Amino acid sequence: MNFLATTSPFALSRWKAFFAASPIFLESFLYTLAISICALILALLLGLVFGAMSTAKRSFLNKIARIYVEIYQNTPLLVQFVFVYYGLAIMSNGHIMISTFLTAVLCVGVYHGAYIAEVIRSGIEAVPKGQIEAALSQGFSYEQTMSLIILPQAVRTILPPMTNQVVNLIKNTSIVAIISGADIMFTAKAWAYDTTNYVPAFAGAAILYFIMCYPLANWARRKEEANKKTYSV
Repeated sequence: MNFLATTSPFALSRWKAFFAASPIFLESFLYTLAISICALILALLLGLVFGAMSTAKRSFLNKIARIYVEIYQNTPLLVQFVFVYYGLAIMSNGHIMISTFLTAVLCVGVYHGAYIAEVIRSGIEAVPKGQIEAALSQGFSYEQTMSLIILPQAVRTILPPMTNQVVNLIKNTSIVAIISGADIMFTAKAWAYDTTNYVPAFAGAAILYFIMCYPLANWARRKEEANKKTYSV
């Protein structure tokens, strides 16, 4: 019975070992959080620019935005990680070496920038076109029309799906484990390999991701329900 108690993946001793290793998991949590924040800033900037371009009257801006969105929405994020981290170094004979942190920020940020661009595009298109025409006829530039009139109205529509994208962005930072970034997933995998405490390691990793994602997902759900009530009145 004692043997089973110590060898079981759910043994108390394994969980004690996990809590004893909590400092390294806390470091990985902060590392993941830092990647998420930096990648989110990049994604929001790209999403705003390309989302506005996709609704511009100039067709070449629409095409550029469409190319960006289609490329990143139709290629795996894992492939992008491998290309940026390993591919650039190989093609440049070692002259271009990007750190794991910067690789994660660039790949996750640019990838989700494409999805956020689509969210912003749909939000802008939800605002009646007559408002754009009216603003332009009053002498506003396209940039002023977007920033002062259209985007403030589109925010209500944009926020719930935007928040869902933020949740997906946080979860997708786990791919940095493939290039040995010190994030939650890599730390869990390395610690589990060293200690054979696989259940506590990955259950703990799931809890840490849940702590970051659940408040955002719950807020987005409540915001979406509030929007439905507002529009149904």
